[in-house]
Amino acid sequence: MNIFANYARYYDLLYRDKPYQEEAEYVQRLILSHVPNASAIVELGCGTGAHAEYLASAGIEVNGVDLSEWMLERAAVRRVQLPDDVAQRLHFSHGDVRDVRLGVRVDAVISLFHVMSYQSENADLQAMFITAREHLRPGGVFIFDVWYGPAVLADRPVVRVKELEDDEVAITRIAQPTLHPRRNLVDVHYRIIACEKKTGCYSETEETHRMRYFFSPEIELLATQAGFSVIDAHEWMSGQVPGFDTWGVCFVCRA
Repeated sequence: MNIFANYARYYDLLYRDKPYQEEAEYVQRLILSHVPNASAIVELGCGTGAHAEYLASAGIEVNGVDLSEWMLERAAVRRVQLPDDVAQRLHFSHGDVRDVRLGVRVDAVISLFHVMSYQSENADLQAMFITAREHLRPGGVFIFDVWYGPAVLADRPVVRVKELEDDEVAITRIAQPTLHPRRNLVDVHYRIIACEKKTGCYSETEETHRMRYFFSPEIELLATQAGFSVIDAHEWMSGQVPGFDTWGVCFVCRA
């Protein structure tokens, strides 16, 4: 299940305004509030390693996993540019979050940027929960963020256009959502039009990302089935109680 195919090429450019450092600091505080002295984590769906870099810089050993070979290549490039002590705390592996086994037990497993919402079927979700459980020491926590159902239905997704450029390329991304309320799914069809600045050549890329939105009771059921207890659920970054305007909710589950 690798939906980040051609889209991955533009990943860092598309999300260059994402506050990775602030998010990593928030995640670190969250981990330490539940597991004081935590020193090692697994990140399921590490992408190009941006969050992992900041967490490793803060002294945490990070084992990142991703299915995209392209993103792992970028993560490896990021790693070699870091100071030795930080780079030594970063480990990146290719794998599927549903069945990867790294042979390590850590204090926390994290999965950020809605990786959980990419698991659209119940079997995928159950498998990802088991993966997290298999990598945790007793008392460890599984932290992840998802699209929150009440907000998705109250403030429905709409067509969005994003224009970005760097020294090499200028891109326009058009996101066209289709809601499937009977399955709690949104298909987001991305069309990316890119212009290579050096050659003036245009190209188009199209991908559809199937996203699932969640309600708290189903998260609680899935967590319980995998041997977790949900100990916290709040708005991503703010810590506020989730509501009809809260698209991103962070869950914390105790093993």
